[in-house]
Amino acid sequence: MPSIERRKTVTCTVGNVRVGSDAPIVVQSMTNTDTADVAATVEQVTSLARAGSELVRVTVNNEAAATAVPHIVQELDKRAVQVPLIGDFHYNGHILLKKFPSCAKALAKYRINPGNVSVGRKDDTNFRAMIEVAVENQKPVRIGVNWGSLDQGLLTRMMDENSRLPQPKDAREVTIEAMIRSALDSARMAEKYGLRPDQIILSAKVSGVQDLVDVYRSLARRSSYALHLGLTEAGMGTKGVIASTAGLALLLEEGIGDTIRVSLTPAPGGDRAEEVRVGQQILQSLGIRSFTPQVTACPGCGRTTSSFFQEMADEIQSYMREQMPLWKERYTGVEEMKVAVMGCVVNGPGESKHANLGISLPGTFEEPKAPVYADGRLLTTLRGQKIVEEFIRILDDYVDSHYASRAELEIKV
Repeated sequence: MPSIERRKTVTCTVGNVRVGSDAPIVVQSMTNTDTADVAATVEQVTSLARAGSELVRVTVNNEAAATAVPHIVQELDKRAVQVPLIGDFHYNGHILLKKFPSCAKALAKYRINPGNVSVGRKDDTNFRAMIEVAVENQKPVRIGVNWGSLDQGLLTRMMDENSRLPQPKDAREVTIEAMIRSALDSARMAEKYGLRPDQIILSAKVSGVQDLVDVYRSLARRSSYALHLGLTEAGMGTKGVIASTAGLALLLEEGIGDTIRVSLTPAPGGDRAEEVRVGQQILQSLGIRSFTPQVTACPGCGRTTSSFFQEMADEIQSYMREQMPLWKERYTGVEEMKVAVMGCVVNGPGESKHANLGISLPGTFEEPKAPVYADGRLLTTLRGQKIVEEFIRILDDYVDSHYASRAELEIKV
């Protein structure tokens, strides 16, 4: 697959993670716990980090949350969870960052929404106060404009200016331009108050796919700051996944975007880390990054009336996901592995041969045997009631024999 040429940007360092055109595109997420609940927040940050979130954002909305932040970072350190923590500030961030310097110091980055920083004010005093804290602590800042909380003063002025034009633009165009101008003007102010360009990340989030694409294409043309991509309020389930994938894929294919978040609404009691896995899968499906071995499985048809191959594909995918943290520590390159679990003879052997490791299960009325292929060659044929168990053993042996041990590589170095 041909590589995608990335837009050239300055590179921002967030804790131990680099964000920008010469660094891998970063997957991030956000907690939905009460940040003041240290134990619950630590658990969720740990879960998100273990799922692969490379940056995690937490809400800092009151004094209890600001007080909790240093304790959260300490507990994460005890667990050896090194994911950088980002503070999400709205309305009162200038007060909290000044009043709680330990919070300002513990966070790896601040997220500031220009539309919610100086609400009701006619100056940029609050914004400036937050930037000065960032400069003092040498912390990067994401200036995050949001469609739903755009600076209404700016938008009103631009709408008025537009109404006086001989050929006024429609409201959507003016709103998009207001978002871009808010982001760029705020970035220029941040630099004026002491932040370097490599300490600034911009985002301009909307909830519609085409709006997202239009906003970021324009923002990318008009600046060289690193960009954070994502639909805001993407939604639940299939809608959220598809909408996010559609918008992000278009931009990523054009080389736009340095860090992404898939803002899924989890089902009640659902797994927050699902948004991390979706973000990873978008990048992996585009051939941009690899995070975990991939399972190819057929959709099923009249030849596969048994659900066994579906259950096996799910079990293999789940097993690899569970093993990946251990494999990642022990082996290099295992995230590139491709596994095929196919349900009948039509495409089964062919897909299995294209994968690193593949199995073609018997379809309806086919001989009850399952040939296993490794690197395009028949390795063995499985039969009986323990096919899944035996295939997992083969999978483990393949990983151990085909991917270099990190420990051995470190000794050689």
